[in-house]
Amino acid sequence: MNRVELNGIDCLEIANEHLSLLATVSVGPRILSLKASAGENLFAVLPQATLDCPGGGLFHFYGGHRLWHAPEDPCTTYQPDDSPVRLEPIEDGVRLVQDAQPRIFLEKTIEIRLASGSPKVWVRHIVANRGADSHRLAPWAITQFRPGGVAVLPQATRWVDNKLVLPNRSIALWPYTDLKSGFIDLGNETILVHARMRDGMLKIGFPNPAGWMAYWIDGSLFVKRAAFRPGAEYLDLGSSSECYCDPRFLELETLGPVVQLHPGSSVEHVEAWTVHQDVRWTDDLAEIRSVVAEG
Repeated sequence: MNRVELNGIDCLEIANEHLSLLATVSVGPRILSLKASAGENLFAVLPQATLDCPGGGLFHFYGGHRLWHAPEDPCTTYQPDDSPVRLEPIEDGVRLVQDAQPRIFLEKTIEIRLASGSPKVWVRHIVANRGADSHRLAPWAITQFRPGGVAVLPQATRWVDNKLVLPNRSIALWPYTDLKSGFIDLGNETILVHARMRDGMLKIGFPNPAGWMAYWIDGSLFVKRAAFRPGAEYLDLGSSSECYCDPRFLELETLGPVVQLHPGSSVEHVEAWTVHQDVRWTDDLAEIRSVVAEG
């Protein structure tokens, strides 16, 4: 693992013959870059993008992958994370630990493990309560991609009752989402989000028993997987997966079930990432479905 710099941010490179990742050391934690072989960074790089945290300053996106906690509230979710992280080597990777945040005293950790000999990464997210108060929350893992590609969001297709009368899926829509914008294709088996907006924004959430989402761009297919727990409580009208898009980036987001996080306790949420190269885009998604089915 080598130390490198990206846009003035000190990073640690984690790499094998298939993938290269840059994890932040001087801020974060973040994963700012993900490249397959000699390809381009799949992630959005956003050195100037910020959000206002009332009474707390500015939250800097930086881009790439981050850990938040839901429900979204500017006063707590947007706590700045501009300080260095603690770096702890682990088997096949690294652990990045953020100091407990002021006011809410939540400590965020991202563990990155890169498979040996394959283009697969495991990302373990941990939120720990280092304060004196309990918090009702869900871990929330967010990956920002550069625009120009297409997100593939699987939809439930199985009947849920033997009398064939009950609904089997739901979709959560944020108020700023225009279903007639032309950037959303609602299909029976998948929803596609085209990341080519010039203005505005959109967001879709849904329960995701399939456990995966994907983003295709320039022949590369990024697939992220996260466990879905039937019967568990998920925020945002039951959404375990969400997709946000604006002209700067597209986000694939996964959430864990809601927990009551008591002082001294922690909750974790794990994603598995795979990057496939030389994947053709077809209108019937035949090749993408085949790649996803391979795991």
